[in-house]
Amino acid sequence: MEKKVEKKVLVASLIGSSIEWFDYFLYGTVAALVFNTAFFHSDDPTVSLLLAYASFALSFFIRPLGGVIFSHIGDKIGRKKTLVLTLTLMGGSTVLMGFLPTYEQIGVMAPILLILLRLIQGIGLGGEWGGALLLAVEYAPKEKRGLFGSVPQMGVTIGLLLGTLALSLMTLLPEEAFMSWGWRVPFILSALLVIFGLWIRKGIEETPSFKRVQEKGEVAKVPFFETMRTHWKEVLIAIGAKVVETAPFYIFGTFIVSYATGQLGFSRTATLNAVTIATVVTTVLIPIMGNLSDKIGRKRLYVGGTVLMILYAFPYFWLLHQGSVALLIVATILGLGIIWAPITAVLGTMFSEIFKSNVRYTGISLGYQIGAAVAGGTAPLVATALLAAFNESYVPVALYIILTAVISLIAVSAIRERKNEELDQEEVA
Repeated sequence: MEKKVEKKVLVASLIGSSIEWFDYFLYGTVAALVFNTAFFHSDDPTVSLLLAYASFALSFFIRPLGGVIFSHIGDKIGRKKTLVLTLTLMGGSTVLMGFLPTYEQIGVMAPILLILLRLIQGIGLGGEWGGALLLAVEYAPKEKRGLFGSVPQMGVTIGLLLGTLALSLMTLLPEEAFMSWGWRVPFILSALLVIFGLWIRKGIEETPSFKRVQEKGEVAKVPFFETMRTHWKEVLIAIGAKVVETAPFYIFGTFIVSYATGQLGFSRTATLNAVTIATVVTTVLIPIMGNLSDKIGRKRLYVGGTVLMILYAFPYFWLLHQGSVALLIVATILGLGIIWAPITAVLGTMFSEIFKSNVRYTGISLGYQIGAAVAGGTAPLVATALLAAFNESYVPVALYIILTAVISLIAVSAIRERKNEELDQEEVA
C-alpha cells in the first residue's frame, strides 16, 4: 500500500474515533460534576450521583444494539458508508445535549431528554469503534497490523484528553457560570469536530478485505446470524477479553473524578489534571505498544498488562489515600497511563484476527460492545455502590479490579497468536 494511502487511512480512522470518544467521555465527566445536580435532582447527593452514573451506564447497554445495527450495514454494504452514519448520529446527539434545559427549568422532562440523547450516543458508538478499527486493520500490511490496529485505540485516550482539557478550561470559570452555561460550550463546539471528521472520511475507499468478500460473493445474508452460527466462541472470548480493558479504565478515568473530589478532598482541577497527564502518557504509549506487538505478539503484551493490573489494584488506592496531589498524579499515570496502555493497544487487532472478514465487523462489535456494557459503563456505578455499602472502604473496589483481570486472563487463554499470518485466511481462533 502506498505511504500516502496508509497515512490517509490512519488519519481517517484516528480522527473519527477521537471525535466519537470526545463526545462520549464529555458526558462521563460532566455527569459527575453537573448532571448529578442539574438534571437528576434528589435531596441525597449520593442518590443524585448514582442516578447520573446510571444514565452514563445506560448507553453502554444500548451499544450492543448499535453494534448489531451498524455492523450489519458494515458487513453488508461496507465499512466506509457505515462510519459516516455513526459519526453523524453520535455528533448530532452530543451537540443537542449542550442546548438542553435543566430540571429546574422543565422538571422531569430534563433527565428524560438527556437519557434519550445519551442512548442515541450509545447506538452511534456501538457501530463506530468496529468500523474505525477495521478501516485501519484491513488496510494494514501483516507486519504492521499491530501498529495500525493501535491507532484507532488512540482515539479513546485522545477523546478523553480533549474532553478533559475542555472541561478543565471551563472549570476556571466562576462556579455559577460553569454550572449554568460553561459546561455546555464543549458539547456545542463538538459540531465543528464532527464536520471535520466527515470531510476526512469522505475521501477514503472501501477496505481491501471487504472488496475481496464482495468479489467472491461471500457477503453474509444476515451477518449477526452467521456470526452466532460460526463464531459464537470467538464472540465470548472477545467479551471476556474486553472486561479488563474497560472496567479499570472507567475507574481510573471517570470514577476517580467523584471519588477524589468527594471522598478524598482533592480539587476538581487537580483531579482532572491528573487524568489529563495520564491520558497524554497512554496516548504516546499506545502506538509504541502496538508496534511492539508486531514483534513479540499481541497475547504476550495483553497478558503482561493484565497481570500488572492485578498487582496494582491495591497500591493504586493506597497512593490516592496519601492525600498528596503529586501521588494522585503518579497513581493515575501508573494505572491509566502505563499499565492500561498495552492492554488497549492490542485489543482491537487481537479481536480482528479471530474473525473471518465476512463477519468481522459484526464479531468484533458484539464482543467489544457487550463487554463494554457488562463491565465498562457499570464500573463507576459499581464502584460508587461498593463504597456506599462498605463504609467508604476501597478494598471491595480494588478486589473488583482484580476480578475483571482474572476474567480476561481466562478468556484470552483460548486465543492463538496470529501476528505473522495473513488476516483473511480461513483458520480462526
